[in-house]
Amino acid sequence: MTHRCARLCRVNEPRPLLLVDAPSLYFRAYFGIPESAARAPDGSPVNAVRGFLDMLATLIRNRRPDRLVCALDYDWRPAWRVALLPSYKAHRLAPAGGEVVPDTLVPQVPLLLDVLSAVGIPAIGADGYEADDVLGTLATTQPGPIEVVSGDRDLFQLVDDARGVRMLYCGRGVAKLEDCDDVAVRTKYGVPAAGYADFAALRGDPSDGLPGVTGVGEKTAARLIDRYGSLDGILAALDDPTAGFAAGLRAKLLAARDYLAVAPRVVRVARDVPLPELATALPPAPVDEDRLLALAEQWNLAGSCRRLVDAISSQD
Repeated sequence: MTHRCARLCRVNEPRPLLLVDAPSLYFRAYFGIPESAARAPDGSPVNAVRGFLDMLATLIRNRRPDRLVCALDYDWRPAWRVALLPSYKAHRLAPAGGEVVPDTLVPQVPLLLDVLSAVGIPAIGADGYEADDVLGTLATTQPGPIEVVSGDRDLFQLVDDARGVRMLYCGRGVAKLEDCDDVAVRTKYGVPAAGYADFAALRGDPSDGLPGVTGVGEKTAARLIDRYGSLDGILAALDDPTAGFAAGLRAKLLAARDYLAVAPRVVRVARDVPLPELATALPPAPVDEDRLLALAEQWNLAGSCRRLVDAISSQD
C-alpha cells in the first residue's frame, strides 16, 4: 500500500522540464561504451549516439518530464572567459586550435542531432556561449519544476529550491544519479548552491584550468564562504585587519587577489543568453517517423531509437 501511494503521489506531482547537458552526456557515452560494441553497418562507430539515446530514454522513463531541451556548446571556450582568465580550458586546446575531441566522436555529434530532430527534441546552443550558459538561462527563465542533468559540478550553482530547480548529477552515470536540492549541495560541499561558484573559484578546478588559491582546498574554501558569505565579502574583509584571517591564509588570499577578482565571472554561468523561442513540450511520438526509421536502419540504432520512443510514448 505504501509503495502504491508513493507511486501515485509521484504521478500527481507537477512534471519537470528536463534540461540536458548534451556534451557532458555524449562524452560520457563515448568513453563508457567501446567502439567495437556499437558500429553501423559500414563499420562507423556509433557508441556515443547509442549511449546518449539510451541515457535519455532512462531519464525520460525515470523522471517523467513533460518538457525537454538538450543544450549544446556552440563555443566551448568563449573569448570573453579567456580574456578574463587565459588559463581557462587552455590545456584542452588542440595544436591547430579548437577542443581536443576524439576523431571518431566528431562525426557522431551531427548524427545525434539528426536523431533528436527526427524525434522532436530541441537541441540548442548560442554563439559565444557554452552549454552551461544555455542551461543557466533556461533554468532562470523557464517555469519550474526544472531538473538539470549534467556531470559538470559547476552546474550545482543552478540549484534553486524557491524556483524548483534541482540538479541531477551524473558523475557516476545516469543509473546512479544524485538528485540534489540545496540541502544536498550543502551536505556535499559545505556551501549553499548560491555560493558554489565562489567556492569553486577558491578551490580551483584543474579540468577547467582554474588554478584556485594555492593552499586552499575544499574545506577551507567552504569555511571562508560560510564566514564571509561570498568572494566579494572575503575580498572586502582582506582590507580589514580585524577580520580574523590567520596570517598565512591572508597572505595566500592577497597573493591571489587578481585571480579572485575575475574567477567568479568565469565560473558563474550566464543567465541572459539570447535564445530563440522554444517548443519545449516532449512530443508523444516522433515528429518525423520516416526519417527516424531511416536513420535507425542506416546507422544500426534501431534498439536505442525504439527504447527512446517507447520511453516517450509511455509518459501520460
